[in-house]
Amino acid sequence: MSNKETKSDVILIGAGIMSATLGTLLKELVPEWEIKVFEKLDHAGEESSNEWNNAGTGHAALCELNYTVEKPDGSLDISKAIKINEQFQVSMQFWSHLVNSNLIQNPRDFIMPLPHMSLVHGEQNVTFLKKRFEALSNNPLFKGMEFSDDPEKLKEWIPLIIQDRNLDEPIAATKMDSGTDVNFGALTRMLFDQLESKQVDINYKHSVQDIKRNSDGLWELKVRDLDSGTIERHTAKFVFIGGGGGSLHLLQKSGIPEGKHIGGFPVSGLFMVCNNPDVVAQHQAKVYGKAKVGAPPMSVPHLDTRYINHKKSLLFGPFAGFSPKFLKTGSIFDLVTSVKPHNVITMLAAGTKNLSLTKYLIQQVLLSKEQRMEELREFVPNAKAEDWDLVVAGQRVQVIKDTEAGGKGTLQFGTEVITGADGSIAALLGASPGASTAVHVMLDVINKCFPEHIKEWEPKIREMIPSYGVSLMEHPELLKEIHHSTAKTLSVTDMSGALEESSNEEYKVLNEKN
Repeated sequence: MSNKETKSDVILIGAGIMSATLGTLLKELVPEWEIKVFEKLDHAGEESSNEWNNAGTGHAALCELNYTVEKPDGSLDISKAIKINEQFQVSMQFWSHLVNSNLIQNPRDFIMPLPHMSLVHGEQNVTFLKKRFEALSNNPLFKGMEFSDDPEKLKEWIPLIIQDRNLDEPIAATKMDSGTDVNFGALTRMLFDQLESKQVDINYKHSVQDIKRNSDGLWELKVRDLDSGTIERHTAKFVFIGGGGGSLHLLQKSGIPEGKHIGGFPVSGLFMVCNNPDVVAQHQAKVYGKAKVGAPPMSVPHLDTRYINHKKSLLFGPFAGFSPKFLKTGSIFDLVTSVKPHNVITMLAAGTKNLSLTKYLIQQVLLSKEQRMEELREFVPNAKAEDWDLVVAGQRVQVIKDTEAGGKGTLQFGTEVITGADGSIAALLGASPGASTAVHVMLDVINKCFPEHIKEWEPKIREMIPSYGVSLMEHPELLKEIHHSTAKTLSVTDMSGALEESSNEEYKVLNEKN
């Protein structure tokens, strides 16, 4: 036992993109506040934020078909796509502010321009995609979206997918050249480097074991130094639990009523990565398909160009898997120990409601490499097994809670923040779109947890995020201005054509750099 005890204004648990974003926002708003970070691993951005553990799509609803739902009357509900796109615009504005303030030096180290595409097969799906295109392209947020069902045009857009394909059935795609590939691992590390330079006390290899409220209103954390094995005690006025899948256990330990009747269901992911540079060079886009009937939203297949460590890569997936761990580096007892008297009925209800999901996960776990290759060949008809390797991605813990709409034990596919009534503690749970909307989500935390400061902080927030509190969809001139300025600052001005032409050359240059 160590005698070490400290008092801070803010403690952030977990060194992922969420804590990095909240810490950076707070340091910009109140530089004098003392902030401490505890991370059980030895580096920042090693779990869900890591570039190999997520799709890096920069989710802006440009290509994800599950964000636009067909209603019973045949019309399309695009409200979720609008909401997610507006939230991503907030992230882009904040990142631009960081570049303009010299807090990030080279945006190309974490963000690259890349077309986002949706691809469908079959007459019914082509009709749906055309309807989606018409609904979205009339909206200022999705201006510039293109649609084609012409195989020759598609061959120009996605040669790797169209070549050697049997075109007996209808096929169509939409394309947005303003899409991006975001390396959230690199961005997380950049933000923590900045925070460290501003005297934020970042403690790696420190695991938070317990959290409780003291009689003086402060939160006390029991923290184990994993190198020495000693236990330290740290107190703070405000605690943010941003530990990915590990957040649920700590939320339960806090004892706040808002954390009751909530469970978590872990889903692991696998991607196939192409190891043949000649194949990688033939594809320059993120192409999202449609989830199979009965498959969950997180299973939407996509073929993605990625830029990881300045090297162009090609990934296909995700294939779902099951592990009872809540983190990639977690314990096999995570799921069992998360079941408490207050959430056991919620968890059991979720189990009975989601038998089809359980069956789907079991089927996915049992897939052989050749069966996975067959799924890949639906995208790349001539894919060869020797060109592709399997990579284990991060763990996602989907939130289970009781809702009015879904009743007991409803599985939530999204990102959720649980906040204590007095705003002194907040925990982030859930999964996609997660990292892409981190700035919006953390501004939400700031609004809920520091209401007494918002009036004073608003001018600075508007300086960082010009659209703060405004719907960009309803202000097309502001949207146009923001699109132009963020694209310029982040060096993501549309250059997809140039990138396509130079992809072979660029691949060589990027590989030489490494």
